[in-house]
Amino acid sequence: AAWLEKLATLPLQSQPGSKWEYSIATDVLGVLLERVSGQSLDVLLAERIFRPLGMKDTAFWVEPAKQSRIAEPIEIDPVWKIKINLNEIRKSPARYSGGGGVVSTADDYLRFAQMLLNGGELDGVRILAPKTVDAMLADQLSGVRATLPPSSAAPGPRPGYAFGLGFAIRTEIGEASTLGSAGIADWNGLGGTNFWIDPKEKLAVIWMVQAPGLRAHYRQLIPNMVYGAMMK
Repeated sequence: AAWLEKLATLPLQSQPGSKWEYSIATDVLGVLLERVSGQSLDVLLAERIFRPLGMKDTAFWVEPAKQSRIAEPIEIDPVWKIKINLNEIRKSPARYSGGGGVVSTADDYLRFAQMLLNGGELDGVRILAPKTVDAMLADQLSGVRATLPPSSAAPGPRPGYAFGLGFAIRTEIGEASTLGSAGIADWNGLGGTNFWIDPKEKLAVIWMVQAPGLRAHYRQLIPNMVYGAMMK
């Protein structure tokens, strides 16, 4: 509550509708969800998304019985040459962030991506209405484009991309530095993870890694390898 009160006193960085910025908007959304639902974010996500989708290993922290399965990063980042410090996931965080911090597995993550690819449904369980997914995967920037270079490790719109509701949305086959289709929705994580769905190809891809310094490298390499291997 104190954090939001301070946030409300800050001036806007730019005129609304004139520029896209990677911000704390999704963190604020997490607080809004808690207030509207009357539940803490961990309980809300578990009840509305994780358990219905069968994502049994997804939460904001890893309980003791599962901690032997944690994929540890290497000690020193091979690019930055510094110690890799990711979130402490062996205990519940002080507060739950709408913008990040969830721990998952490749199997669980793929179920979430497949639900989106299916228009909000998986294995007979509907999480989102089809039109809600359509809005999430549509260009919401009205022609505003970011200036991130194609090789940037930062998340968000880059050449050939716009932004939907929670995802970078590919608008052009050209311009981008990777192979792919118009309509792709993707996002990536701090440790280097990446996922995308390609409705045209009916394709969902998950990339799991814990090497922050190699984010930009693999985010360009993996799509080119995937699409380069497709013959039809």
